[in-house]
Amino acid sequence: MPLDKDAYAFVPRPGAVPLAIERAEGVWLHTDGGHRILDAAGGAIVSNVGHGRPEVAEAMAEAVRREAYVVPVFATESRLRLVERLRGAWLPEGLGRIFLTSGGSESVDSAIRLARQHFAARGEDARHLVLGRDLSYHGATVATLSAGGSAKRRKNLLPLLSDWPKAPACYCLRCPLGRQRESCDVDCADAVAEAIDAVGADNVAAFLAEPVTGSTAGVLVPPPDYWPRVAEICRRRGVLIIADEVMSGFGRTGRNFAVEHLGLEPDILVAGKGLAGGYAPMGGVYAREEVVAPMAERGDDLMFFTFGAHPSACAAADAVLGILEREELVARCARLGAELGKKLDALRDHPHVAEVRGLGLWWAVELVRDRDGNRPWPADVDFTTRVLAAGLGEGVFFYPGGSGVAKDVVLMGPPFVIEEEQLDQMVGALGRAIDSAAARS
Repeated sequence: MPLDKDAYAFVPRPGAVPLAIERAEGVWLHTDGGHRILDAAGGAIVSNVGHGRPEVAEAMAEAVRREAYVVPVFATESRLRLVERLRGAWLPEGLGRIFLTSGGSESVDSAIRLARQHFAARGEDARHLVLGRDLSYHGATVATLSAGGSAKRRKNLLPLLSDWPKAPACYCLRCPLGRQRESCDVDCADAVAEAIDAVGADNVAAFLAEPVTGSTAGVLVPPPDYWPRVAEICRRRGVLIIADEVMSGFGRTGRNFAVEHLGLEPDILVAGKGLAGGYAPMGGVYAREEVVAPMAERGDDLMFFTFGAHPSACAAADAVLGILEREELVARCARLGAELGKKLDALRDHPHVAEVRGLGLWWAVELVRDRDGNRPWPADVDFTTRVLAAGLGEGVFFYPGGSGVAKDVVLMGPPFVIEEEQLDQMVGALGRAIDSAAARS
C-alpha cells in the first residue's frame, strides 16, 4: 500500500514532503514509487551489515517474546550475551566497564556525567568543565551541544548551553592557527594544553573529541603525532580523555575502532551507530576500571535512561556483531575502503573539490566554488543540499556534512556488504551530481 506522506508528522519544516521508503534490502532503499536508491550513506553512517537481515529480525523477535521490557539495571540473557561479546571480541583492552544506552547522544551525555561523577567521588569537586573542539558534533542534548563545536547545530540554542572551552580543530586544509601542513609541528595539539591551562587544569574534568572528526567537517584524519601528544598533555594535567566514536566505531574505519589507527588509549570511549547497524536504537559508554572505581567505593550510580539496554536492542546488537565476525566484514570494509579511495582519485582535481579524505568505508568530499582559491560557496546557495538532490536524481543517497568554515561536505559510508561495481556507481553519480549542482548555482 502506498505510504501517506501527507500524514507524516515529523517533518522539519512546514510544507516539506519526505521521501517515502517502502522497504530496504542489502544496500538498496526502495521507494513507494517503485524506484530504488543506492544507500551510499548507510542511512546516517549507520548501516554496516546491510538492510533486511532476517537473522537480526529473528533475534529481536525472540528477545521480545522472552521479555518486552526490563529495567536497565537488571540482567537479561540478551544483555549478558552482548556484554560478553563486546568484552571478548570488540572493545580495546582495558575498557571493560559497559553502560548501554539508546543512541549516540545519550551515550556522550552519559560519558560527560561519568567524567564529572568520577572527580566528584574523588573529592575534586572543582573539575566540572568539559573541553571540546571546534568543528565537532557530539549529540543533540544540552550537554553534548555545549561540548560540541557545530555552529549550525548550536545556532539559536546558545542561551541554553554551558560556556565550555574549545580547542581548535585538527583541520589542515584551513588550519585555524594559520600554519602550513608541510612545516606545522601539530600546533593544534599544543593548543589543547593552552585551552586547558586558560581555564585552569584543576577545573577541567575531560577532553571530549572524535578521534577522527565525523560529519561536522568530514572525516578529518589527524596527523599521526596529534593524539599521542594530546594524550600526554591530558595525562600530565589529570584530565580524562573521552573518545567519541559514535560514527566511526564498530568497523567503519576498517578496524574495530578508530583509536586503533591512532595509538590512542582513552579513559572513556563512546560508540553507537554501528553497534546495532541501524536495526535498533543502541549506544554505549565503555570505561576503564579506574574511572568507575571511585564511584563504586562511594556507592554512586550513573543514572540510566528508560530504554537503555533494551532487551530487543541488545539482541539486535549481538546479532549484528556476530554477522560482522562470521563474514569478516571489518576486513572487507578495510579492503573495499581502499578501493573506494582509489576510485575517488578521479574527483581530486575537480574544480569544485577542495579535498577528498577518508578511512575504511568512510569518506568525505569537501566542496568549494573555486578550488584554486579554496573559496567556499555562498551560504545562500546551500550547495551540499543541491548536490544531494542531484545525487538522488542519479539514484544514489549521500550524507550531508559540514559546518562553519568547512561548510559544504558530502559523506559516504555505505554498508560493508557493498560490491565494487556499486562503488563505481557511487563515485560516478557524485561527480555528475557536483557538475549538475554547480551548473545550477
